Amino acid sequence: MKNIFVGNLSFASTEHSLRPLFEQFGSVDRVNIVTDRDSGQSRGFAFVEMSNDEEGNAAIASLNGRDLDGRTLTVNEARPKAEGAGRSGGGGRRSRW
Repeated sequence: MKNIFVGNLSFASTEHSLRPLFEQFGSVDRVNIVTDRDSGQSRGFAFVEMSNDEEGNAAIASLNGRDLDGRTLTVNEARPKAEGAGRSGGGGRRSRW
């Protein structure tokens, strides 16, 4: 399974505009456009899962730098989420004590 990061998406981009772009290279299992939890607006990036690594690598090589909805895409293999990443609930402030 190849998990692919797609950055610099237009806020107007949808799964229906992104999926066919990747399907040119093989079977797409899932497209997840990341949205803001409060507003529901796109955060400008997505993850695409392709079951075949070779097809995923071909998609990355061909689509990185390509234009979609007026934006130049950044496409690369997704890195695993860092341990401890995410919201801590502390509002970004840390106690000095």
